[in-house]
Amino acid sequence: MPISEGIERRKVTTSHGRYYSARIASQRRKKLILIQNLRKMRGVRGLRVSTIRVEKKHITEGEALAILVGTQIGAGVLGLPYSASKVGLIPALVILIGVMFLMLWTGFIVLRFSAERRGAQMSTLSQHILGKTGGWLMYISIFIMSFGAILAYIAGMGSVFASLFGISETMGAFIFWVLASIVVYHGLEASGKTELAMSYVMITLFIAVTLMLVPHAKLSNGLYTNLSGVLSITGVAIFALGCHTVIPDVYKGLGSYEKTKKVLIWAFIIPTAIYAVFMVAFLLAFGRNTPQIATQGLESLYGHLGKIIGNLIPLLAITTSYIGIALAQQSNNEEFIRLKRPIAWGLTVIPPAVVYFVGVKNFADVLAFAGDTGDMMAFIVLPILIWFVDRRLRMH
Repeated sequence: MPISEGIERRKVTTSHGRYYSARIASQRRKKLILIQNLRKMRGVRGLRVSTIRVEKKHITEGEALAILVGTQIGAGVLGLPYSASKVGLIPALVILIGVMFLMLWTGFIVLRFSAERRGAQMSTLSQHILGKTGGWLMYISIFIMSFGAILAYIAGMGSVFASLFGISETMGAFIFWVLASIVVYHGLEASGKTELAMSYVMITLFIAVTLMLVPHAKLSNGLYTNLSGVLSITGVAIFALGCHTVIPDVYKGLGSYEKTKKVLIWAFIIPTAIYAVFMVAFLLAFGRNTPQIATQGLESLYGHLGKIIGNLIPLLAITTSYIGIALAQQSNNEEFIRLKRPIAWGLTVIPPAVVYFVGVKNFADVLAFAGDTGDMMAFIVLPILIWFVDRRLRMH
């Protein structure tokens, strides 16, 4: 046997040689697993909730903040004052701020895991870390969220149409549902810029309405406590503060974890401040008699002008929110469970309409249901579960 061959064999049979060989094999296995996981991640389709998306490869911090805030501002805020009236001023503010901190924490979780995986979407993270079960949990969460939101929007627009056109709420809801659902079926989707412009209009209207309520505010109207409505205000607050699904896109647009983290903090503080002022203004003006769609209360204070303004805001907010959420869910049904367009559309818009016409017509309470179930699962439970499972895996 040649001397060189004997030396080579002795190298391998020594303990150091075996350790070195095992280490190389382990590194190769890790690389192979990483490649396989990346391939799996590329094959997972992201589930959608919002139609606001990052259309540019590189965005500024100001644009990132606008996208995150724009995703949050919508019809959900209209139900906050009514839900707050169920618990009183101080408990409502405590719950809103508490939900904001909880949502900010889970937003950080989404950002961290997305950044570690090159901007992976929430559905990709769920399926990658939690397996197929995680992917389906995310889909079911978004389905419930969409179902509750669409049902609430049908109920809300029934009330708006009844007030504006003097028809019954049921007829108003039916007309709105038919027209909006036709738009959804044909996929006539507003651009991200249009959605953001609408968000700025909404913020301006919220500020204007708040100023209109200041002369009628009385501190005594809100100084009571009733904890029976805690679940309601919690659910609506969760619904109104959800922006987690666009965090990965914002991270990719900014290209910096630290910048995105800083923007994310302000993206929760700003809407929460707007919601708090809007909520407090209505509660101090109307107290326990705050309407389900808060702005409709303006008619009792300002007559015909109040009626127009009070219904214009929900008309804009609910219509754009209905079309956006229904389009996103229709897309999820087409892509995630691979349904054809007519079936995907029917599964999205028909069940909520059936439930409404059977008799569930409470706008704010349905929003609370969506927040306490689908939104809580998608934006709170699943991110925490992803963090916990990943931590366990790293420990082993």
